[in-house]
Amino acid sequence: MLSENVKKLLFSGTVIPAHPLALNENRELDEARQRALTQYYMDAGAGGVAVGVHTTQFEIRDPKFHLYEKVLNLAIEEIEKRNLQRPFIKVAGIAGPTQQAVKETHFAKNAGYDLGLLSMGGLNDYSEAELLNRTKRIAEIIPVFGFYLQPSVGGRVLSFEFWKTFAEIDNVFAIKMAPFNRYQTLDVVRAVCESTRSDQIALYTGNDDNIINDLLTVYRFQSNGKTIEKAIVGGLLGHWAVWTKTAVEYFERIKAVRGQEAIPAHFLTLAQEVTDANAAFFDSANRFKGCIAGINKVLAMQGLLQGEWCLLPEERLSDGQLEEIQRVYRDYPHLQDDSFVSQNLSNWLNKNEKQSI
Repeated sequence: MLSENVKKLLFSGTVIPAHPLALNENRELDEARQRALTQYYMDAGAGGVAVGVHTTQFEIRDPKFHLYEKVLNLAIEEIEKRNLQRPFIKVAGIAGPTQQAVKETHFAKNAGYDLGLLSMGGLNDYSEAELLNRTKRIAEIIPVFGFYLQPSVGGRVLSFEFWKTFAEIDNVFAIKMAPFNRYQTLDVVRAVCESTRSDQIALYTGNDDNIINDLLTVYRFQSNGKTIEKAIVGGLLGHWAVWTKTAVEYFERIKAVRGQEAIPAHFLTLAQEVTDANAAFFDSANRFKGCIAGINKVLAMQGLLQGEWCLLPEERLSDGQLEEIQRVYRDYPHLQDDSFVSQNLSNWLNKNEKQSI
């Protein structure tokens, strides 16, 4: 079960960045910078991290790289070393066929992770019933964070009935909605509201194209003669892997006004600015082909990574993507946190480089 302080933070809502993978020019793990990234997220005020997820690159599971266990352990080591005097949610990405997912879940649980973010990606040969049975197996081991992954990066469309049954599974505590689709997002919210566990599941946005509006919206449905309201309380986002300090700041401002009758209009402008920045980082113009390289490039521009390299050479920036990243940097200086990173970077790196010697 979840500890009470983690559960309280999860349900009140927080910023959870999807943790990238730090590589050197030989496409090998850069341990010092991997550790530095975890420190960055803690110091930026994030409420947790998700490791071993899409942004971390699913290829870390490939026997050729054999990085899944290593990368998950590095994050845990940094978190434990810091001994934070506040809750910090540790989410492990869980993927693959049932047998692989069970193996990953046991490892993540033993390593000290609080929840497993369960991807349905790459399982198109599984029926919805088989996906639900797989979820029940994982939920017997670790609290589950559901994950609706957009089809353009390996996810699949799942029915309203699937999500309603999913919400009834004991030990499911949260769902990340990332279909990048308003209709499919509504399916999940309504399914949770119509389940018997609507007050036991926290909803998180993974819709990087609609972050601010998701966080500002309270959903209202009629179920069995009752009005049920549900908010998306936080985000678990690849977008929040960069400019994290600023993301925490605007998230706290959103929490302060959410649910009020009148929402200040400047949040609507902020919403479009964040979406525009995400289009550059995630390479929406090319169906998200450069999404991971784009996140890495921003971190490299700040000095947190050595470069934008991914494990697979074909995972790289698209033509014109760098120019788009430079444009949003120029157009939205109030969204970046370069000065915060600059002030802390040498401390994060020096500490870890000494440790690696």
